[in-house]
Amino acid sequence: MQPNVIDLRQSDDARDVVHRAVQALAEGRAVGFPTETDYVIAAAARHPAAIERLIPLVAQRPGEPLLSLGVKSVAEALDWAPRLSPLGQRIARRCWPGPVAIVVPDDHPESLVHRLAAVARRGLAGEGHLRLRVPGHPMLGDCMRMLAGPVVLAEPGSAEQPPAVTAEDLIERSHAGLDLVIDDGRARYAQPVSVVEVGPHDFRVLRPGIVSAETIRRLSSVMVLFVCTGNTCRSPMAEALFRQMVADRLGCRPDEIDAHGVIVGSAGVAAWAGGRASTGALETMADFGIDLSGHESQPLTEPLVRQADVIWTMTAAHRAALLAQFPEAGDRVAVLSPDRIDVVDPIGGPVETYRTCARQIHAHLQSRIDTLGLPPGRSQG
Repeated sequence: MQPNVIDLRQSDDARDVVHRAVQALAEGRAVGFPTETDYVIAAAARHPAAIERLIPLVAQRPGEPLLSLGVKSVAEALDWAPRLSPLGQRIARRCWPGPVAIVVPDDHPESLVHRLAAVARRGLAGEGHLRLRVPGHPMLGDCMRMLAGPVVLAEPGSAEQPPAVTAEDLIERSHAGLDLVIDDGRARYAQPVSVVEVGPHDFRVLRPGIVSAETIRRLSSVMVLFVCTGNTCRSPMAEALFRQMVADRLGCRPDEIDAHGVIVGSAGVAAWAGGRASTGALETMADFGIDLSGHESQPLTEPLVRQADVIWTMTAAHRAALLAQFPEAGDRVAVLSPDRIDVVDPIGGPVETYRTCARQIHAHLQSRIDTLGLPPGRSQG
């Protein structure tokens, strides 16, 4: 029996398609969806019979469960994988929604997996692991947000087959296991999703896909962002001093720390793009053997805030201004001083004021650096 197919490209109202798909999932039916890389079959996790239909359609791969769990965000992922490491959270935050699936051990007693029916646990937690995915296609994302409870995703076909990149591919591989298919033409990338197993301090690519191991390695880096007002003196000096401190710890040059998994930047809550470091900052950093002449100021932006793992502000007022604009970053923003003492503003003052400022910053950085758990070495892809 052929499934009902809805051509999304010819639909007058995508919201109507969303409601029809959500209703089908809520009723325990299997629905085919496009993602940015391929087509998948989705079923509501609270319907064991629907999941039972999916399991025979997928191939067993070493170290992976048969089915993926579709989640909406990193925060929701932690409900299912409470031990997802900071490295795994960094990869998730920077790749989701998107074409990367993350595999984690299924070994936490507080994971919500244990509340699912036996057939769901068998499909989702096989091989001792759980595979999490946040597909980037808006249709599936909208349906997941409207549906009560988690969604299980299946990639039908054998391990040797390329992904199903059209609705026709999906139907051919479903063996009558589908009730409804949302057709949005050939998948945007039409390449395999990248499947990455993450541990406490490293990752391993289980299945190569559209996102390369080198890109994932870069995205797994610890990113520290320093924030002041104009990004011409305090935050650039903090960035430069911290870069030097990290390089000393890792045994490399300051310009090599990116390759060792640490990215450092700075910005200003009221900065203009392209401004140079102040003369006092240039002279003061020269005392530390650091050349700040290549610095260009930049304003604080949403992408910078979203990507940063740690944001250290020079004053409490900077922190308040940042959180007023980006409240979702609250758990990643702190005043640089552990005692919340404002770093002195040297702008317009003599060089000695800049030196006092730099000494303050250096002392605060020494207090903060051990809190980061800097990576011991490069991850292996």
